[in-house]
Amino acid sequence: MDRWLFSSESVTEGHPDKVCDQISDGILDAILEKDPNARVACESLVSTGMVVITGEISTEAYVDFTNVVRSTLKDIGYTQGVQTGFEADSVAVISAIKEQSGDIAMGVDRFKEANTEELDAFGAGDQGIMFGYACRETEELMPLPISLAHKMAKKLSDVRKDGTLKYLRPDGKTQVTVEYQDGKPVRLENIVVSTQHDEEVDLETIRRDMKQYVIEAVVDEKWIDEDTKIYVNPTGRFVTGGPVADAGLTGRKIIVDTYGGYARHGGGCFSGKDPTKVDRSAAYAARYVAKNLVAAGVCDQCEIGLSYAIGIARPLSVYVESYGTSDLTDNEIEDLVHEVFDLRPAAIIKDLDLLRPIYKDVAAYGHFGRESLNVPWERTDKVDAIKKALENRK
Repeated sequence: MDRWLFSSESVTEGHPDKVCDQISDGILDAILEKDPNARVACESLVSTGMVVITGEISTEAYVDFTNVVRSTLKDIGYTQGVQTGFEADSVAVISAIKEQSGDIAMGVDRFKEANTEELDAFGAGDQGIMFGYACRETEELMPLPISLAHKMAKKLSDVRKDGTLKYLRPDGKTQVTVEYQDGKPVRLENIVVSTQHDEEVDLETIRRDMKQYVIEAVVDEKWIDEDTKIYVNPTGRFVTGGPVADAGLTGRKIIVDTYGGYARHGGGCFSGKDPTKVDRSAAYAARYVAKNLVAAGVCDQCEIGLSYAIGIARPLSVYVESYGTSDLTDNEIEDLVHEVFDLRPAAIIKDLDLLRPIYKDVAAYGHFGRESLNVPWERTDKVDAIKKALENRK
């Protein structure tokens, strides 16, 4: 029997890095709402008493960045009395935004002057490699470790926000270790939940409540046995948290954003970038392709890799790995991908309807497997086309 353990982590929306991702995507959404053709690459930094926003933004729209920052912090829960030293109404907001370089913009701005059907006129916004993945371990076709870690992190914030556990504070982390046997998940080896809290609550109460309201509310009991270890606030105290305890930056949780380390990552972050940046749009497209292939029954596990060059529309490479779970060869699946999916940036943007404010909601708890949000890259609307293409080959 081949046995191994695999772990993935998630963080709550109040984690400093995730605060930055949500600010950056909140600014992106606010701009796209007014100007879908804007070019946005927004970075954020948070620390005690301050938020810095920088990057390159070219738009004809006016957006009150300070208001977006303060509104985002309030939504997360950084309000008066919750975290001294980092409160939505009193943090200093420092803006150092500049326009996008004309040299960089050249490859995509040609599209504005071309017929929108001439998709080859719209080049990639940068070079890079992107990966997408899907498997049958969960209903949403995501790996089990990251799926459970995200759901627990989200539940941790939900029971804070709805008042179930009023002593909770915004910062927190979760981690899940799954035992695999012969490639299949069989049980959980351990679960870790670390949550920020107020000073008055005792550790025994936190541990009891985390087990009842977070772990048991999310994790199917079939995964837990008498040997599963549960760790809640392992150091015993987590009062000081958020940006007061640790500085945060946009794009520093890219493995949390994707597949929890279970599949490859191209290295580029998503948050704060408009969809002309293939770091974001092509990674979404790769997930879309992989998920539809698995949903169509082509394979049980699939990884898609793409690469682009700045100003060039068509991907330089398309890579397929089915891990021996398909009756087709990987080369045959690659041919199928070329037949069914158009992976030019303009086609991705058009087919997935990406020029609209849909990004802040995925800036925490993962960009993939979020079926409740109805994001377009999670749809399986290419299944029929895939099956038809396969039928035509017979």
